[in-house]
Amino acid sequence: MNDSVSDAARDEDQAQCVEADRGHFNVLARVLHWGMAAAIFAMLFMGVGMTTSLTWRPVLLDLHQPLGLAILLLVVVRLANRLRHGAPALPPETPRLQALAATASHWMLYGLMVLLPLIGWGMRSAGGWPVRMIQGWNLPPIAPTDPTLYALLRDAHSILAWLLFAVVIAHLSAALLHGWIYRDGVFSSMARGPARSA
Repeated sequence: MNDSVSDAARDEDQAQCVEADRGHFNVLARVLHWGMAAAIFAMLFMGVGMTTSLTWRPVLLDLHQPLGLAILLLVVVRLANRLRHGAPALPPETPRLQALAATASHWMLYGLMVLLPLIGWGMRSAGGWPVRMIQGWNLPPIAPTDPTLYALLRDAHSILAWLLFAVVIAHLSAALLHGWIYRDGVFSSMARGPARSA
């Protein structure tokens, strides 16, 4: 009898742990999220700095290019992790329109994190400049040298960077709304892991 009671208690604890895990992103997702958030904010400010300061432009460009490639590689890992493990469900009381907007903004962020580095790489290639990772190691060109193509890709890179900035601000605003106003667990699902049972 004691064995069956302890088995039932253990099963209940396991069920609670599984249920808690469903309400939170896994550790890899959380680490990638916060690391990439810092990298994207840095990239956005570097981009503004490169367009406003000729003095700092060479230094910022040398940081911007390898960081852009790192974001491209990490977003591939992040997408694979997301497709494999999924994401916690939104609270059931979330309005349908809000849930659709959240899903659309997440996939827009993924798309921009893939497109911007690729367009930046193509822009440098079309301008005839190497994409330098470290001293002595350049990436191969992915577009032909062409001034017209360079101008198009440069405009696209700028427009999408501003779009990324807008989507990031909207994402941050929604996260703070859930964390400070609604307090419905959406923010904590990415901010920390599930609480451990005693």
